[in-house]
Amino acid sequence: MKKQLIITALLISSFTTFAQANKYLRQAERSADLKERIELCNQVIALEPKNLDAYFLRGLAKNDLGDYYGAIVDYSKIILLDPDPDTYYNRGNSRYALQDFEGAKQDFEKAFELDPYFIDALYSLGCAQYDLGEYEDAVKTFGKVSVADPMNTKAIYRRADSFNALKQYRNALNSYTLAVNIDRNSLAYYNRGVFLMSINYYKDALSDFEKAIRRDNNYSHAYFYRGTAQLFLGDFVKAFGDYNTTLKFDTLDFDAMLGLAIANYKMNDLQNAKLFFEKAGNIIDPDHAIENINHFKDTYWFNNQYYYFSQMFNELIKL
Repeated sequence: MKKQLIITALLISSFTTFAQANKYLRQAERSADLKERIELCNQVIALEPKNLDAYFLRGLAKNDLGDYYGAIVDYSKIILLDPDPDTYYNRGNSRYALQDFEGAKQDFEKAFELDPYFIDALYSLGCAQYDLGEYEDAVKTFGKVSVADPMNTKAIYRRADSFNALKQYRNALNSYTLAVNIDRNSLAYYNRGVFLMSINYYKDALSDFEKAIRRDNNYSHAYFYRGTAQLFLGDFVKAFGDYNTTLKFDTLDFDAMLGLAIANYKMNDLQNAKLFFEKAGNIIDPDHAIENINHFKDTYWFNNQYYYFSQMFNELIKL
């Protein structure tokens, strides 16, 4: 009789623990407060150390709070006990956020291996390959995404970027054009325009930026690039106007200020050229005077138009 009572008591205790853990887990699922969600999951895990749902939910919350290492630990516990594609994918995202691209690549590969229909994992694998400099593999991976989901323009853009990195410019242009044909929106034209700028097709780039602006006249970056295309095509007055429009969206846009400095210099307005050149330098680093071109190492001009900018810098620094 005593033995039966003990067994009954154990069953009741086990059921109570299960019910309490379930209650905390449901509360965690409903909570919009990430810290509260983590605390509730802690209570679930204290009651049921192998509750994988609690580890998964806690991992998501930690990731969203920027605790990527903590999220990886939680996902890894699940993978040790009962691996699944979602957990590999989410651990890959946390590793990617930490720029552990090799670890992320392995997780995305595993997620797609476990679920061949997991297209988000395949896309993320391509991103990791791209960031590792494995551009040929990235081209193939993004191509597989496009076969599975032909309307996925994100994959088309990334495939175009991969072709561009391989200096396969015709293939890159074909990919950007495919995205334009699918979307025909401001972003599609803008992205192709930026690519065309990078290979010095300024006239074609100008046409794309004009189309982007017609579709969205609040697209500030398109004004900057349209101004830059016009600058290289020798239309300094129109470039001046577009850089001024860019500054209406962001008064601290130092790239647009440098564009104005160059446009003013080309129009022989040396006073305003000097003014905007110094304004841009002061925004970038208010504590140091402009001494050499490295002052502008974080600008579009330094990173994308270095040879042209170095010539202009040598003229502007003399003013």
